[in-house]
Formats: sequence, structure tokens, C-alpha cells
Amino acid sequence: MREVVVIIMANEIISGMGFHHIALKVADFAKSREMYRALGMKELCGWGEGDGEIVMFDLGDGGRIEMFAGGGDHLSKEGKWLHFAMKVDDVEAAYNTALAAGFVSKAAPKVVPLNSWPEKMTFNIAFVIGNDGEELEFFKQI
Repeated sequence: MREVVVIIMANEIISGMGFHHIALKVADFAKSREMYRALGMKELCGWGEGDGEIVMFDLGDGGRIEMFAGGGDHLSKEGKWLHFAMKVDDVEAAYNTALAAGFVSKAAPKVVPLNSWPEKMTFNIAFVIGNDGEELEFFKQI
């Protein structure tokens, strides 16, 4: 297996900028909350109640999802997000865990070679759909 070196470039305009979280608004807060817990995400904090309830999940590496109650059909699928990609060690295991938690398959695990630059890359990817139609991608560069 070839090792890929990633160079982390600090933002030269806004000091300290980096990924913190992505937000998702869901219609059935309790069901979505349980589905994300079943993926192993830990609740860091929460606040509010009813349609104003919010919970912050840690993905496991410090990246976060902020889940809001009060969603519904008035939000378009694209208004939630296009997809949220999570790096994982085992794409198939993550995919199967998500299916067992109630997520629906969009695309089973597959290997995708890319004619990318500056070098050719190959990924193992799978997609699932959550309770509100949100798409999650499990991703590993191979």
C-alpha cells in the first residue's frame, strides 16, 4: 500500500480556522438521535426542548454534527446538505453498522479509481440515507 503524505496548510487570512461541525435539521429528533448514537457517535452537549432541541455529537476524532429538531418537509433535501463524508478504517463495517441502525442504502461499498491530479487516487466509498433524507458517505483512501 502506498503512503500518501498530506500537508496541512494553515489559513493565512483567518488564524486558527479549521473544521468544527456541520449542522443538520431533522423532523424526527428522537429517531435520528438514536440512529446517530448507533453509529457510535457520542453526545457532547445539548440544549433547548421541543422543536428547539439541539444536540452536538462527536464523530470520534473531534469532528462534530450539530443536530437540530424542528425539521420537516418544508426543507428541501439540498437544504439539509449534499452529503457528509466521514473517514473510516473499514467502509463495509461502517456501512453495515449504519444499515443495522436504520439508515437506508444509497450505494453499497465500492472501490472507485479516480483519474485525479496531481496523482491518481483510489477510494473505497459507500453511501447511506438517514431518517430525513440526509446522505452520509463512508470514505477511505486506498
